[in-house]
Amino acid sequence: MEIESLNVATLVEQARQGNHGAFQKLVSLFQGDIYRMLYYRTYSRMDAEDISQEVFVLAYKKIDSLKNGELFKSWLYSIAANRCRDFLRKRKLLNLFGLSSSDILDSLADSSPDSSNSVQEKMEQEKFWQQVKKLLAGLSGLEREVFTMRFMDQLKIGEIALVLQKNESTVKTHLYRALQKMRKQSSTLQEFRESLS
Repeated sequence: MEIESLNVATLVEQARQGNHGAFQKLVSLFQGDIYRMLYYRTYSRMDAEDISQEVFVLAYKKIDSLKNGELFKSWLYSIAANRCRDFLRKRKLLNLFGLSSSDILDSLADSSPDSSNSVQEKMEQEKFWQQVKKLLAGLSGLEREVFTMRFMDQLKIGEIALVLQKNESTVKTHLYRALQKMRKQSSTLQEFRESLS
């Protein structure tokens, strides 16, 4: 769904003035997108839900710092990306010291955000997400982030540049490199697709 930036800017201005209903509308508009973004990085429903909540609480507290309401979406994605990076760093540290439970280590134990009750569909989705994770693992950190934001989060190049605080040509370069690497691995993906049919 394409969101009118003018409408968002109006809601941001109203939220700045203390209108809780306006902020709740912003949450409603972006909650699904932020959840999906976080899920694609954590592969855990519970973690994505927890971090999503943190993102919106932080956005509410800091909305006065956003000078241009039309940039709300990229500003919100920046907050989410930073919170997610913090979470993943902590998880790696906990894993290093063996302080996390085994189900946290099972990165694909949950099904995808759009899971079905069908056991066969869940197994196919798990296989799909394992394959996606394997393909993404072949990318550098910035390539993976740019690729994920472009194709999973469906952000435009300019929005990705704002979120990552990089110029558009840098984003395009990393996206191009990611696509080249993905194409090289396309035979693996094709084999996987054939195994499902």
